[in-house]
Amino acid sequence: MSVRATIDFLLYDWLAAGSLNQRARFADHNRETFDAVLDTCERIAREKFAPFNRLVDTQEPHFDGDKVTMPQATQDAQRAYADSGMLSAAQDYAIGGMQLPYTVEAAANAFFAMASVSIGAGMLTTGNANLLMAHGTERQKAVFALNEFSGRWSGTMCLSEPQAGSSLSDVATRAVPDGDGFESDPLGPRYRLKGNKMWISAGEHELNENIVHLVLAKIPGADGKLPSGVKGISLFIVPKKLVDAQGQLTGVRNDVALAGLNHKLGWRGTTNTLLNFGEGKFPVNGQPGAVGYLVGRPGEGLRCMFHMMNEARIGVGMAATMLGMAGYQASLDYAKNRPQGRATGPSGKDANSPQIRIIEHADVKRMLLAQKAYCEGALALELYCARLVDEQHTGEPKAADDARLLLEVLTPIAKSWPSEWCLEANSLAIQVHGGYGYTRDFPVEQYWRDNRLNMIHEGTHGIQAMDLLGRKVAMEGGRGLQLLAARINATVERAIQHPALAEHANALAQALQQVGAATKAAWATGNPAEALPNAVPYMQAFGHTVLAWVWLDVALAAQGSAMAHTPPLQGKFAATRYFFLYELPKIGAWLTVVSRRDMTCADLDEAAF
Repeated sequence: MSVRATIDFLLYDWLAAGSLNQRARFADHNRETFDAVLDTCERIAREKFAPFNRLVDTQEPHFDGDKVTMPQATQDAQRAYADSGMLSAAQDYAIGGMQLPYTVEAAANAFFAMASVSIGAGMLTTGNANLLMAHGTERQKAVFALNEFSGRWSGTMCLSEPQAGSSLSDVATRAVPDGDGFESDPLGPRYRLKGNKMWISAGEHELNENIVHLVLAKIPGADGKLPSGVKGISLFIVPKKLVDAQGQLTGVRNDVALAGLNHKLGWRGTTNTLLNFGEGKFPVNGQPGAVGYLVGRPGEGLRCMFHMMNEARIGVGMAATMLGMAGYQASLDYAKNRPQGRATGPSGKDANSPQIRIIEHADVKRMLLAQKAYCEGALALELYCARLVDEQHTGEPKAADDARLLLEVLTPIAKSWPSEWCLEANSLAIQVHGGYGYTRDFPVEQYWRDNRLNMIHEGTHGIQAMDLLGRKVAMEGGRGLQLLAARINATVERAIQHPALAEHANALAQALQQVGAATKAAWATGNPAEALPNAVPYMQAFGHTVLAWVWLDVALAAQGSAMAHTPPLQGKFAATRYFFLYELPKIGAWLTVVSRRDMTCADLDEAAF
């Protein structure tokens, strides 16, 4: 089944996205308009992104001390994306949006991630603008968000610092009021920022007129000291070039300077930067300090930033998924066309028989089926989460609140599971190619390099795991976990009525019980120091259980299809069977150390290493 056919099946046969036009917000849409968006994005990805994926990998951005130079193909691709309207696809008609369901937007963006995640599209810009639409003032929305939605400007998120990394409580960037009239600026309370931000994707380039940085910083207290902890963090809009209250460039460069480009394993087509804020390279009005405008209230910056971070985490999960999918498609094509070896019969191999294609070997089929199970399962998970976003925004109050809480629980999985297992799919794609996969003559080595980042950015694997076990499964009295369990059990009850799926249904019910028991055991002493050392194995088991549920639910949709007997849907049943027989049994080992609150890793003295 092609990627487009897979997306269509998941959207329409499984998630019933075609029925979303029954909601007032999407009333102007139907399957025809949804398909038109998918067609357009698939075409742009095929024509403007995919042909240049290798080019942007080999011709990295170059900084000459003055400006960053990138291939023309990058600008052409990003301009085509902006012109398609996808940056504002989910926004109101009144501001130029399409009022498109996020489910369809996410599916459409999948084509760009698969074609060239390295070129990038609009994830950070859209997320930046969406944050401002939720937390900014009316003037901030009009000046900054709308110019980002149009593609005139781009956006970033500036969290990490060289000395702090992922520990945001140790952020040291300072923001002080800019003069006596700092509160009267129409763009928001005006501050001067000084500090350094690291790992800023798209932090400097010449692709747009302006770059809108969203920067976490701390406002000093009366004693001049920065507040401790994350509760002292505030959020600021810091544009690369200063603008007036109508959004026009003033011709003044803000005091934001590129210190250097990070040279990366993958994602080489997108700049990754170290930025210096307020160090005096571009003094504004003769004074050092980058001009920034407060978003929301002081001390609530991290709460605002999570609006963008959670959106980005689903985006990262989709990027990981589609990189895995790209490798799967490439290795499937290779396996169908590469002759090597001979069939094994009852008497062994006959050296005089003709060679067979490698897809006819059982072990190659195993590697391909693993990739299919990982990548198509991950795609289903990401689209399910996107469907929850639509439910949260347009559903009835009870359904909307349930969707909100389910999304809280599933977001760590939506980010972490594809970033681990679709990376494994990329490794298997290299293996299918054999020695050729390890060369630059084939694209699978680049897919692996590009995908390796996804376990790190937007919250590392360990951070996602601690968020899941340390906060998400217990929040609101564990109601989110209960909601998820209820949905899994509903799938089990439906599947157990089908003889072909009953074995899987029973296995899933048992897995859910194991996860529940391990969750209680991990917190039996109420001591985070005992519960959290094995958070990653817990997340792996939790994620595998969620993916088993997703696959069983997808198999039910395939079972109910008039096309259930066709090879493409038979492939869904095979992937479901593979996942239940080869993958789900792994959770036992992961949950054993969780339930025991095993301290092997936590207690080991560093000298023993």
